[in-house]
Amino acid sequence: MSVIQTPNGYTLDNSGKRVVIDPITRIEGHMRIEVNLDENNVIRNAVSTGTMWRGLEVILKNRDPRDAWAFVERICGVCTGCHALASVRAVEDALDIIIPPNAHLIREMMAKTLQVHDHVVHFYHLHALDWVNPVNALKADPKATSELQQMVSPSHPLSSPGYFRDIQNRIKKFIESGQLGPFKNGYWDNPAYKLPPEADLMALTHYLEALDLQKEFVKVHTVFGGKNPHPNYLVGGVPCAINIDGEMSAGAPLNMERLNFVMARIQEMVDFNKNVYVPDVIAIASFYKNQLWGGGMGALSVMDYGAYPTTNYDKSTDQLPGGVILNGNWNEVFEVDPRDPEHVQEFVAHSWYTYPDETKGLHPWDGMTDNNYDPSGPNFKGTRSNVEQFDESAKYSWVKSPRWKGHAVEVGPLSRYVLAYAQGNEYVTEQLNRSLSTFNSMAGTELDAKTALNSTIGRTLARALESEYCSDMMVDDWNQLITNIKNGDSSTANMDKWDPSTWPKHAKGVGTAAAPRGALGHWIVINDGKIENYQCVVPSTWNSSPRDPAGNIGAFEASLMNTPVERADEPVEILRTLHSFDPCMACATHVMSPDGEELVNVKVR
Repeated sequence: MSVIQTPNGYTLDNSGKRVVIDPITRIEGHMRIEVNLDENNVIRNAVSTGTMWRGLEVILKNRDPRDAWAFVERICGVCTGCHALASVRAVEDALDIIIPPNAHLIREMMAKTLQVHDHVVHFYHLHALDWVNPVNALKADPKATSELQQMVSPSHPLSSPGYFRDIQNRIKKFIESGQLGPFKNGYWDNPAYKLPPEADLMALTHYLEALDLQKEFVKVHTVFGGKNPHPNYLVGGVPCAINIDGEMSAGAPLNMERLNFVMARIQEMVDFNKNVYVPDVIAIASFYKNQLWGGGMGALSVMDYGAYPTTNYDKSTDQLPGGVILNGNWNEVFEVDPRDPEHVQEFVAHSWYTYPDETKGLHPWDGMTDNNYDPSGPNFKGTRSNVEQFDESAKYSWVKSPRWKGHAVEVGPLSRYVLAYAQGNEYVTEQLNRSLSTFNSMAGTELDAKTALNSTIGRTLARALESEYCSDMMVDDWNQLITNIKNGDSSTANMDKWDPSTWPKHAKGVGTAAAPRGALGHWIVINDGKIENYQCVVPSTWNSSPRDPAGNIGAFEASLMNTPVERADEPVEILRTLHSFDPCMACATHVMSPDGEELVNVKVR
């Protein structure tokens, strides 16, 4: 038994009952969580383990930097375009390439489409089942469900009792068939589920609506980038040319018909966010007001590079401003500079890698990722291939520990909204105050923004609000693109420095992007026209990081601390909080060596 006080303010006690969830499902990649529960089933210690690795950085070594985006985009099959965007920005930064305004606007619409699509899919198809009981929806009164829908969102056209009765009958046939699919193995009789049947039916109906609409949203990527997932990008701009009066066919330029098609998809996003997504999150939150507001607080320190500039390369025009807030002090916002070796460092004291000096971190331009898999330590139980319990005092994850000036920070839509609200962003302030007013009216509470956001549901709400903001911003992006075209500007790429003969012998750059899960950075070092080093520090690396040499715990682990669990063998509360981050462990873990030799040989049995 040991009790440890961490520098970032948490008391860890690894006595009591140890509960292991492995794997965590409804995420991207492979993840394991171990917690210690006290006699009252309250979490007093949490251990987050990334149990997979990838090898894309070593694949990139000695390749043409103009091709990097196509490789790194395959890090993940979900948040694909954001890696490509960060990559082309890193190369353009290194080579001092300025893209045309139209290319910036098209990239912004592609990036924001990804945000809306990812946020909608996350809530309805990955996270909603932590709150919504589909079996309970069979008990709902369709007429009462219609009344609830019209109270929550009177503008949504699909709200009649007959509509909900038809959906309920579909669900009944599905459940009675015995083929429950994604609804199988849920903890449906757990008292941690609080929604009345009518709210369950309403949310489950929107689950199905979102399933249909999400495939329409991503057609924006097919127009601008040729396909989804993994749409095409281009160092110097975008691959789609504009010919406003031309005919559109496979591989042909953009014309007005295609641009109007994009606007129609954007309007669908606007309507769904305002009429369904945001109202649903607020309504569901009102039924859980006594359970989770104030829980799942994460690292209390938040960070983002800044997001959605109206003018390319000008961070002062970011519509969600960047910065760092430490220890919940919203009155002081620090600068974050991804080029500064003190602002971004990765540590490996508790990760399965080796540094020459593991008390120190490395900036990504100097990044090393040398394998050292050895699950051991005095509290370790099991074997290398059949782990029963990891030892958090030793190395226990494939994820590194990024830190801002030594501080563990949380990244994500929650962080972006905390930073924007603290810095007086007008859109976010109005949006958040309006949402909280609605929630307080429904729930009979008087929560302020700070209390509301620092929670599991606050993290979920921030994603919904960012989705709404992104769809509104896309309307402005589209209008500006059309204005540029009408003024005679149809340029979408700058090829002046496409030829490697125009490049400096040695260059390095960094590209950042607002990934759905938070602050994303790609760092590149180019030597003699080839990639010498390439490193990605992704949102889930920040959030799922293990302890650092000073003992600070990462956001996943911190968010679980002091969470009460109804049933230790059905820990839905743990899943709720972890799913609110939407972990992407495929992005978070990686293996390479400076020389490219084989590090690990994996046999599948």
